[in-house]
Amino acid sequence: MNNLCADIGYKSINHFGEQLCGDHVDIIEQNENSTVIVLADGLGSGVKASILSTLTSKIISTMMAEGLKLEDCVSTIAATLPICSVRGVAYSTFTILHFIDNETVDIIQYDNPDVIFLRDSEVYDYPKQELNIDSKKVLKSTIKLRENDILVAMSDGCPHAGIGIAFNFGWKWEDIAEFMRSLSLS
Repeated sequence: MNNLCADIGYKSINHFGEQLCGDHVDIIEQNENSTVIVLADGLGSGVKASILSTLTSKIISTMMAEGLKLEDCVSTIAATLPICSVRGVAYSTFTILHFIDNETVDIIQYDNPDVIFLRDSEVYDYPKQELNIDSKKVLKSTIKLRENDILVAMSDGCPHAGIGIAFNFGWKWEDIAEFMRSLSLS
């Protein structure tokens, strides 16, 4: 055991003109020192996206907190989500941060931008293992934590912010990572 603890915070911003956010974050404490955090992003925006992301994050976080295997979680999501009548897919992306005994973190990512990991105020390029689960490419990483490590998970709403508006450009992952790194210095 160590003296580390995780400070957790998040911010969701609705798509312009929408009452509901298409992203959803669910946090479940497994025990005193272990936490499961799931960020899910539903297809589209508004009510439909909100329902898809809420279902995804609730199902995955509950299953992971109960100790079920990742493969079972992904299979359940694939079988549970309704099919979009327009696009013909049941779709929600997700990022899972599973803090285990405040010593390690499992980072599991499906179709969201990579988690930004800052260590010693530098962007840390952590190893990723590619898994194929029900024909879905899922990335998994296990990292031993140190004091002051910072993890930033985001949906594709971050890199796509601003596209088609005043400046008509989005953000590159590298730009967001550098911005977060600069914030960590203060």
